[in-house]
Amino acid sequence: MKSLIIIPTYDEKENIEKLVKQITDLGFFILVIDDNSPDGTGEILEKLKLSNERLSVIHREKKLGLGTAYIQGFKWALKRDFDYIFTMDADFSHNPEYLRSFVEKLSEFDLVVGARYVKGGGVVNWPFHRKIISRCGSLYARTILGFQVKDCTSGFMGFRRKVLEKIDLDDIKSEGYGFLIEMKYRTFKLGFRIYQNPIIFVDRTAGKSKISKNIIWEAIFLVWKLKFTIK
Repeated sequence: MKSLIIIPTYDEKENIEKLVKQITDLGFFILVIDDNSPDGTGEILEKLKLSNERLSVIHREKKLGLGTAYIQGFKWALKRDFDYIFTMDADFSHNPEYLRSFVEKLSEFDLVVGARYVKGGGVVNWPFHRKIISRCGSLYARTILGFQVKDCTSGFMGFRRKVLEKIDLDDIKSEGYGFLIEMKYRTFKLGFRIYQNPIIFVDRTAGKSKISKNIIWEAIFLVWKLKFTIK
């Protein structure tokens, strides 16, 4: 099966070259969507493309957000012959070595979620308050929405092509945590099979986090909107 890894970037010059090499050395194709990073991430990617045929890059004019980046990436993938399509962060908090087990599980399931809050999963190097916010956010979302994905805000996911073909991508306007919750919930409501693959999430060691309070508040209110609008 032909697999594509989609990675949005904004100021990831410390990580991107090593990450691209590691993913493509594993045999995967990679699409990086860069939001005009002022630190030169886009220029690094253009140089890498010259010697790596498995790397594709989309440059956007400004910082447009995680959700729109993934939607653009999904549409790009669906125009090509990819069977499995993955989302992951650019900062090595998602270990590329897990991709192999994700592929194995996609032979049986339609969506694989890299889950921190199942047996065998966990978080390393997060402060206590961050752990509480993340765990409570997932509990809040799955309680209101009534589905059993224990890590609703995980950004490490693998989809079968048919899932993304079935979801109305143009109807998704959410960003950040809200987008990650919405993709899982829409997959669940369409009756697809979801597997929670345990992962150890290691907080970034290089670069800066892009999480903001607005992203958190959007997710809080989005959950109720999803509950009453997604049938």
